[in-house]
Amino acid sequence: MAEAKREEEKIFSYDTGERATDPPPVSGSAAPTPVPSQEDESALAVEIAKLRAEKEDLLQTLVRRQADFENYKKRIERDRHEEGRRGLERLMMDLIPVLDGFDRALHAHDEPGYEEYRKGMQLIRKQLFDAVARHGLERIDAAGKIFDPHFHQAIERAESPEHSDGFILHVFQDGYLFHGRVLRPAIVRVVVHSGEGPSPEAFEN
Repeated sequence: MAEAKREEEKIFSYDTGERATDPPPVSGSAAPTPVPSQEDESALAVEIAKLRAEKEDLLQTLVRRQADFENYKKRIERDRHEEGRRGLERLMMDLIPVLDGFDRALHAHDEPGYEEYRKGMQLIRKQLFDAVARHGLERIDAAGKIFDPHFHQAIERAESPEHSDGFILHVFQDGYLFHGRVLRPAIVRVVVHSGEGPSPEAFEN
């Protein structure tokens, strides 16, 4: 009888008076980690390779977009610079006749009474030319040079035993360059010897 009572006490909780539940399993023996199969490893490798390929493709696309953007910026800057240069070129073309007017006025009066007038005109002409020269205008130095159809335009031909064919005897009107490009050729008289050397047509534009 006493033995049966002790058995009864074992299945009741001493704290609550309720029947005790089964004791929890003894810890220390964790469940085994599942080992991935060969198929799982193959699928994972394929997925990694796919992600790497996508990453590489995105990087290449980014590099191309960056290069396109840099080229676009350079093109815009080049177009803006070219437009500014064309604007300056048009301004130079408008100012060249003003320089011609100064030159004609300076050559028109050689009398001593006009000396002070000439000095003033020369100073104004120099100031104007220096201003446009800072922006790229250059005078073609043609006097005493050999004719070059890229820079000179011959409107008269003459024979001269003292000079060789193609020698520029006289400059009627100065020519000008703008950043190395001919805005207007120099108008000149050139030496042409008949019967020798190049034909007269060689000095015509």
